[in-house]
Amino acid sequence: MIKHLRYHEIDFVKYTRCLDTSEQFKYSASKTFLELAAAKKWDLLVYGDYDAVMPVPYSKKYGLKVVHHPKLCQQLGVFSLKDDSKLNDEFLHFLRTNFLVWYYAFNERNKFSSVLEKRTNFIIYPDSYENVRQKYSPKRKRKLRLDESVKADSELKNINFDEVSGFIQKNMIGHQNNKDLKVFLDTFKRFYDAGLLRFSAFILRNEIINLLALYEDSSATVLLGTFNKPETVKLAGSSVLIDKAIENCIEHKIFDFEGSDLPNIKEFFQGFRPVERTYQCIRNSKKDVIKNAFNLLLKGKSIF
Repeated sequence: MIKHLRYHEIDFVKYTRCLDTSEQFKYSASKTFLELAAAKKWDLLVYGDYDAVMPVPYSKKYGLKVVHHPKLCQQLGVFSLKDDSKLNDEFLHFLRTNFLVWYYAFNERNKFSSVLEKRTNFIIYPDSYENVRQKYSPKRKRKLRLDESVKADSELKNINFDEVSGFIQKNMIGHQNNKDLKVFLDTFKRFYDAGLLRFSAFILRNEIINLLALYEDSSATVLLGTFNKPETVKLAGSSVLIDKAIENCIEHKIFDFEGSDLPNIKEFFQGFRPVERTYQCIRNSKKDVIKNAFNLLLKGKSIF
């Protein structure tokens, strides 16, 4: 039987034990990550005595409690000792019949009897750096051979948040408005202040022209943001930064690109020859969310 627990009701010792021993382990479901990304705005669905768990983040929209992933959190879903499509179906049904779902993404290992919308992520699994680099596309290898004039006047450097926030504001793509951008910046700062995010910059003639936001824990290095000064993109500073990040971690950790819906970024990531992994999600329009709100209210469900 699946139970719905509010944040304050969660036994985090049991939750962490279930997550750490799960077949589907994902860094973004950890208590530490979710605390930084979603604060305390997430509930938990639990099967049995934490035999399987499913974190459910939410935000308040027009006074309604709407399920939606927080910024920087790509995948969640069901976590259990062995992935079980029948059990996953039960969690999916519970989610759909008890919550207002705007967007929810399961993890790449979750399988279902029905077909959901699919999205793509890119991962490089641990190997020697030499083997990984050998697989790069010919174009990516060429991009890593910097012109001598650029090499002589450039450096790679870790930069603190205060030094990069202005650069991110000027060069971030994909955000919808200034409010959306502020949420991203605030989230980056929380991760940075917690010591889990570093900003790696390509500096040319004492000016930042490319920047990576990299989340790091014991199992993964994750690319949470790529920012480029548009007029210097052809200098390939981002390629150099990503290659260096891969070199620093890949013998012991996965490197997770976090995918992208933007065709040019997707093509760029594919040049490093990562493994493509699909994950499934539920996505509803604003109209559908409002319609579902009326249906849940008629059934006596709490949506506030």
